Amino acid sequence: MGVTAESQFHVLAVDDSLIDRKLIERLLKTSSYQVTAVDSGSKALEFLGLNEEQPRNANTTSVSPNHLNQEIEVSLIITDYFMPEMTGYDLLRKIKESKSYKDVPVVIMSSENVPSRISQCLEDGAEEFFLKPVQLSDVNKLRSHLLRGRSKEHHANSEKRMDREEILSPERTRSRYDVPEAF
Repeated sequence: MGVTAESQFHVLAVDDSLIDRKLIERLLKTSSYQVTAVDSGSKALEFLGLNEEQPRNANTTSVSPNHLNQEIEVSLIITDYFMPEMTGYDLLRKIKESKSYKDVPVVIMSSENVPSRISQCLEDGAEEFFLKPVQLSDVNKLRSHLLRGRSKEHHANSEKRMDREEILSPERTRSRYDVPEAF
């Protein structure tokens, strides 16, 4: 097949700055990732299907009017720290509190090098904290987080499959917790 492993990864990029959003989108696409870019934390939550019911005004546009997010598996979220309405840190917290996305790696970006902010984000679940402007070398660091996330998912799925096979196996003669009599 001509599909690279990276092109199977889908990254949600969140940044209120059009220039920074286009830069990260281009870097990710150059590295063969699929990218969805949005301009706010609330649109990211909407795309993920995590938005709380909020009163919608007539000027609000929907990110995924047909709930396309249900068909797209997000492998990683990269977000700017400082955005109006909702910071990248707030978005990180909401993602880590959700059942469906808590294991998705989140990377925070900022043009401000504030050690306490960086520490807080990393302690609360961010995988990385990149200083802007983001460069290709930064994007290359994402691969290990994506592969680690995929191997966790693969490991969990294979454990579930093994448990089902073990339970359904007709040749099983003793339960999982029986201790051999040789002791």
